[in-house]
Amino acid sequence: MKTQTKIALWLIASSVVLFLFLGGSIYYFLYNYSFDDFYDRLKTHASLAAQFEFESDHKNTAILKLLKEQHIESLENENVNFYYVDSPSALTSITDRTKLPETFITNIYNTGADNLRRGETFYTGIKHIKDGKTNLVILSATNYYATHHLKFMARIIIICLFIFTFLTIFLSYYFSKRIFKPIQDITNKVKEISTSNLHLRIDERQDDNEITQLASTFNDLLNRLETVFEVQKNFISNASHEFLTPLTGIIGEAEVMLMKDRNGKEYKDGVSRILVQSERLNQITQGLLHLAETGYRNKVIATELLRADELIYEAKAMIDNLNPKNNILIDLSLLPEDPKKLKVYCNKPLLLTAVTNILTNACKYSNNQLVKISIASSNDSVVIMVADMGIGIPQEEIQYIYDPFFRASNTQRFDGYGIGLPLCRSIIRMANGQLKVASLENEGTTVEIKLPIAKF
Repeated sequence: MKTQTKIALWLIASSVVLFLFLGGSIYYFLYNYSFDDFYDRLKTHASLAAQFEFESDHKNTAILKLLKEQHIESLENENVNFYYVDSPSALTSITDRTKLPETFITNIYNTGADNLRRGETFYTGIKHIKDGKTNLVILSATNYYATHHLKFMARIIIICLFIFTFLTIFLSYYFSKRIFKPIQDITNKVKEISTSNLHLRIDERQDDNEITQLASTFNDLLNRLETVFEVQKNFISNASHEFLTPLTGIIGEAEVMLMKDRNGKEYKDGVSRILVQSERLNQITQGLLHLAETGYRNKVIATELLRADELIYEAKAMIDNLNPKNNILIDLSLLPEDPKKLKVYCNKPLLLTAVTNILTNACKYSNNQLVKISIASSNDSVVIMVADMGIGIPQEEIQYIYDPFFRASNTQRFDGYGIGLPLCRSIIRMANGQLKVASLENEGTTVEIKLPIAKF
């Protein structure tokens, strides 16, 4: 059963039960009230009848009779009887004459009043004592309100129940269909989306409700999936090229060497060329392994407390050994006065690898022009800025710089594998930091590393 149908049925059932409860409660309380009120009216009529019958003052009796006729409503099928009781034994005789229950007659005599109902006829009895004489006044009448008005009300409640049920069924299915229509639209749209058309998106409404949030969540998921598929395609395309180049070189060199016998120098030169290609393949493989390792979020990485400026100096020393011609300038003008604002928790070897990689790229793609590295601090972050004046990155290609093996179109004359920047971002993310790259082609590149300050 569809959720839409379930909600409609639950709404119908709960509404009908609530209506029955309210209607039944109204009928029940009116039913009881009508009986109590009618018994009070019977008692009033019985008292007046006793005064008419046993009052010696005929003038007062006439006045009372006139008031009754003018102001007291007559009862339907009203009948009053008077029974003289000279002794308790006379009660049996009255019971036989009235055909009423003996307990009713006895209660009137003992307690002074009692009520009785037989079908639609209601009885009330009172004991009247005048001049030492005891009389029982028994008055009966038909409760017109109970026999007509309450039955009419019951019919009205039943008719309203059918109308209410019909309207509830109609409105429940109408509104449930209306409410679930956006979800059905989302379902139909998602069914249309496949790997061949991941660019499709679900229409988002302007109102801020759960359906809009669901559509927005689906669209965010599709954005991530589309990015993953694009990265995967770029990875396969670039990785195949990067792996095939050294493998082709190794296989080709080996085949050439095996074609005929060669002297020792030729074998040595051939093995050297194979070693170069093997080393290149090894570097690519090592880079991929590092990238996979840093991408494994659940792995526990050992961290330590260190100062960002000391890390920069160590990275500068490593670059000096690898590239003595570098022109790296460390700018300390923005260094905070409080040394605590330079301390971060991270894995030192990994973070040192990331910073060294960024500095190496800055020197390489600027042909060893000036590379400026600055250190600053905010209330919650340490910021490291690396700026060069190199070839930059084409604006339309910046979105792909974190794809493994991707290299910008203007880097053909520079060695590289396109693994360094994705690796750097993964390492910095492991330290709960952020990596941002801003670049203009032929004007240079600025890399910003933001790391959270260690809390003590």
